Amino acid sequence: IARVMVYRFHEDEHGEVVAESRRDDLEPYLGLHYPATDIPQASRFLFKQNRVRMIADCHAAPVRVIQDASLPQPLCLVGSTLRAPHGCHAQYMASMGSIASLVMAVIISSGGDDDGPRGGSSSSSSAMKLWGLVVCHHTSPRCIPFPLRYACEFLMQAFGLQLNMELQLALQLSEKHMLRTQTLLCDMLLRDSPTGIVTQSPSIMDLVKCDGAALYYHGKYYLFGVTPTEVQIKDIIGWLTPSHGDSTGLSTDSLADAGYPG
Repeated sequence: IARVMVYRFHEDEHGEVVAESRRDDLEPYLGLHYPATDIPQASRFLFKQNRVRMIADCHAAPVRVIQDASLPQPLCLVGSTLRAPHGCHAQYMASMGSIASLVMAVIISSGGDDDGPRGGSSSSSSAMKLWGLVVCHHTSPRCIPFPLRYACEFLMQAFGLQLNMELQLALQLSEKHMLRTQTLLCDMLLRDSPTGIVTQSPSIMDLVKCDGAALYYHGKYYLFGVTPTEVQIKDIIGWLTPSHGDSTGLSTDSLADAGYPG
């Protein structure tokens, strides 16, 4: 195998290469990000059904399936490991210099904490989440025999279980850290000026994953990290006060989607 990558899906569904092993003469892909459209939702759904996908030769001409003319519906090849790749995917592989590929789905529970039992029912399938893919590329045609592909699927199940435990542990540690930081910040607010949450350590940035924070207090602006300008923050405050002044807070990852006109 010329290259093996671990491809992780983020919350906005775009992908990132988080681990890679490759031949020295190949261009590195580690750290690269790819748009969500590179792997559409239909393909992601199929990966949850058929967790190991092999393309022995992306240049090979597809062989048509001839079915009995009396059959009312076309034959469904969703679960077939011999199904030919879409033409656009074959072109995508060729542009990367890859002729053969073996792709294995990394499945975790939808909550990312525990791995549910594997099964064919829709309820168990919906409880599963496609965390990412292990992608193997080769620069010449290569066919992986079925016993080895079956072993790879078993390996991915074990990896998914281990990943679930690691994610659960990371979540627990993060929650403990947040509670400690929250206690310190609340104590700071009770004893000192509110400006301490952006000027002292720990700060609000230790509680919330962010690049910057801004505080408007008694007519003054306190900026910490990467933030909008004071003029922009003033405009945001001017929009927040009449629109959300009665609420205890507003959380959004897009001001435009939240209705901000600026």
